[in-house]
Amino acid sequence: MKFTFSVFCLLFLVIFGYAQDNYDTDLIPSNLRNRANSCIRNEETVIDMRSPDNVMLNVKKAITVFNENGEDEARLVIYYDKNTSIKSIKGEVYNAVGKPISKFTQSDFLDVSAADGFSLFVDSRVKHYLPNVNQYPYTIVYNYEIRNKQNLIIPDWQPKPADDVSVETSTYTFIAKPTDQVRIKSVNYSGNPEVTIDEKQKKTVWKVANILAVKTEPYSPDPETYRTSIQIAPQQFTYYSHSGKYNNWEELGKWVYDDLLKSRTALSPATVQMVKDLVKDEKTDKDKARKIYQYLQDKTRYISVQIGIGGFQPIAASEVDRLGYGDCKALVNYMQSLLRAADIDSYYCVVEAGTEKKSVDPSFASMVQGNHIILCMPLKGDTTWLECTSQKIPFGFLSDFTDDRIVLACTPEGGKLLHTPKLKTQENLQIRKATLVIEADGNINGIMNTVFSGAQYDNHESMIGKSLTEQHKLLKESYNIDNIDFQTVSYVQKKDIDPKLTEDIKVNIKNYAPINGNKMFLQLNAFNIKRSIPEVRNRTLPVYVNRGYTDEDTIVYTLPDNVDKDLITKNEKNFNCAFGEYIATATVDGNKLIYYRKLVINDGTFTADKYAEFTKFINDVNAADYLKLALSLKK
Repeated sequence: MKFTFSVFCLLFLVIFGYAQDNYDTDLIPSNLRNRANSCIRNEETVIDMRSPDNVMLNVKKAITVFNENGEDEARLVIYYDKNTSIKSIKGEVYNAVGKPISKFTQSDFLDVSAADGFSLFVDSRVKHYLPNVNQYPYTIVYNYEIRNKQNLIIPDWQPKPADDVSVETSTYTFIAKPTDQVRIKSVNYSGNPEVTIDEKQKKTVWKVANILAVKTEPYSPDPETYRTSIQIAPQQFTYYSHSGKYNNWEELGKWVYDDLLKSRTALSPATVQMVKDLVKDEKTDKDKARKIYQYLQDKTRYISVQIGIGGFQPIAASEVDRLGYGDCKALVNYMQSLLRAADIDSYYCVVEAGTEKKSVDPSFASMVQGNHIILCMPLKGDTTWLECTSQKIPFGFLSDFTDDRIVLACTPEGGKLLHTPKLKTQENLQIRKATLVIEADGNINGIMNTVFSGAQYDNHESMIGKSLTEQHKLLKESYNIDNIDFQTVSYVQKKDIDPKLTEDIKVNIKNYAPINGNKMFLQLNAFNIKRSIPEVRNRTLPVYVNRGYTDEDTIVYTLPDNVDKDLITKNEKNFNCAFGEYIATATVDGNKLIYYRKLVINDGTFTADKYAEFTKFINDVNAADYLKLALSLKK
């Protein structure tokens, strides 16, 4: 009887275990399939930090891929280096009904250097794997274990990685010693985590379930502001044989300066004297800094160097001086050292760079925030910011890569939170003036002058220095007009704190104003059509416009003699709202048809219910931009 009962129990456990891991896609609830390209069936992330120099990360994850658009979620990518080791990886792939079709181990992964095209020295590598399956849906399940010899950076948790992904269940478990002090940032997590404590450990578990895929809403804010996430920052840490303690940005900035920067700033006496001689005739600190900055741009080039203390410590200023290259950390540290030789103070600043503005969180200090370094000079009444990685960027101009965001300045006194200057709507200008001749056959030709400034300068600055062939190719992509041809192209750069780029083009467009019967059809706005945007019903997210700008276009068309000018009536469009304003007019003066257009787009964050107004404004602009005149031809 005992034997029979034992067999029954064993059979029950086997059946129960199989049921727990049944990856038949029919078992996924219909609401989790709606709008989803993939579904995370189950994810279990466990971080054990009881030993600060031996932090273990264990992940088990099962993802069902419904179609080729969900393939990215099936890809497993793991970075490692001499301080981050992969202990094990294994997994299986299942077909639509949950039947296993293949297995994989660490030997099946591609293993390549993590270097990119700008990198010279990179001591990290990456393993990645994507199953070779072309029948959907399928499910991939993988388990891996990683050992980290540091606890300064703890992997965060974001259970839903994208709009088109649904989640059945996801858990995040953090294990520490009962005495360990950590700070936790929780975003959009309802309820409280489960916490259990004994004499050996404190275990905290966060859980979510049944998160639906959603339709992407255009002009949404940073997903990190509304998706569920957990970030953990230990108060005391060990990192690459360094140790420290911080609770806030002031303490973190102090550690960065004292441990990572202070020992890397020395220059040779000869270089110090060279700097003094270089600036001896300059009257102000700003003029001295401009001279030194030009020296930096002439002498150095940017190359990524991701070695040393986790990629956080710059190579020594003396080495950059000798070699003539470095990454953003090294070049900023070098520039700071050159300025110090001229008795000019400056701050080494950590920033989250990118065209989408993103600040460090003032209320939650952590080492994972920030991906770039810039320099701030707190000159009296004239704070000036420098981007040190570009040989072309003007002195004092940050560009849209780092403007308008909170950054961490690392100083001898400690960390300071500063705000970079904003490229404003009225400064982000595109001013275009064109004089075009319409031939009797509908071809047009003429000249066009466009001046770009602010963020719009930044969008076009890359044209400088390119070959004529490449410029023509990029211009055709930019203007995107059938049969357009650029006969001459030139660029002139005004390189100062408020830079401008002037583009002069001689253009020819065949059959731009087609003729049908006794009518010639002319689209007034030849070069600057605003794209329409989709309507979204029941929008939930705020409307976020990342950057404002102002466009002004004036096109003077010389009409052919056979057009009846007397039949052309004045045309005018004018509308505005909180999101901006639009003006377009068309008037006739003799044989000249003068088209004027001005579009202002305001940046900012607006409530979700304003999206309908935003859609109407943008789509009204689009409709007005496509306005065509039917010009009557004389018999």
